[in-house]
Amino acid sequence: MLFEGKFGGDGFENRVTQLYGIKYPIIQAGMIWASGWRLASAVSNAGGLGIIGAGSMYPDVLLEHIQKCKQATDKPFAVNVPLLYPDIDKHMKHIIDEKVLIVFTSAGNPKTWTATLKEAGIIVTHVVSSAKFAKKCEDVGCDAVVAEGFEAGGHNGREETTTLCLIPAVRDAIKIPLIAAGGIATGRAMYAMMALGAEGVQMGSRFVCSPEASSHMAFKEAVVNANEGDTVVTLKHLTPVRIIKNHFYQQVQEAENAGASKEQLEQILGRARAKKGMFEGDMAEGELEIGQVSSIIKEIKPAGDIVREVWEEFRSTAASPFIF
Repeated sequence: MLFEGKFGGDGFENRVTQLYGIKYPIIQAGMIWASGWRLASAVSNAGGLGIIGAGSMYPDVLLEHIQKCKQATDKPFAVNVPLLYPDIDKHMKHIIDEKVLIVFTSAGNPKTWTATLKEAGIIVTHVVSSAKFAKKCEDVGCDAVVAEGFEAGGHNGREETTTLCLIPAVRDAIKIPLIAAGGIATGRAMYAMMALGAEGVQMGSRFVCSPEASSHMAFKEAVVNANEGDTVVTLKHLTPVRIIKNHFYQQVQEAENAGASKEQLEQILGRARAKKGMFEGDMAEGELEIGQVSSIIKEIKPAGDIVREVWEEFRSTAASPFIF
């Protein structure tokens, strides 16, 4: 066996499943405009870890989603909080008051909130894009890290390190549990990440293409129709983000080629550009955040079926006579 852990009955036991109290080391990413209580509860009920994505929610909306998720599942679930968004203190108050057990933080300094959350008895995981920042997470007391490679959709690390290179580097840098993200949508990819030193995987793009995801059907259809090369990382002078190429992207590209300033790019981006695309369904002018792995996602299916499919493929890959 190339990875640490053991199969038990229908599940798997390792540090990630033990930490979160889940059946499978499969985690659904907290994506904006996709990861509401319906998706999170469906993934958790199927044995993975569902995550509510607070990045696209006002504090009162997050509170509603937490309460509805608690009604929809008796299994563990988490909330993802991007630390660059406003009203973080209000988000954290709702999380603590509602006794959410697990929080994933991202897009910011983990030192800011980790101690406060842990004092409230919350398990803290932070998302990073480099071994350097993974070590900082360990140093400030995070319980685990998600290492996300350049293939991932949405906001990306400036290091541009691919998942294949990132996971071994982070594994060598830290002792706490490691979760791989970026370019993972199958059980085969999950096995590869575990072989490289991860103890679980986080998937975003694959779960966008489920009925439970709150994103617009037009966006889901654009994802399953995406081909190799249809996504690109853009807006590197602001915050790098991987999106599907469309008219909005062409506007950005033309502006960047013409030497547009940061202020001019901010004006093109405007407000609520991601909501326009992913939630409202404007495929021309919206910001369509999705990962490179979208090119192999060809079907919209229930989140629970996705969890089971990935898990069964992982098991069959692990049992393959070609795995030494």
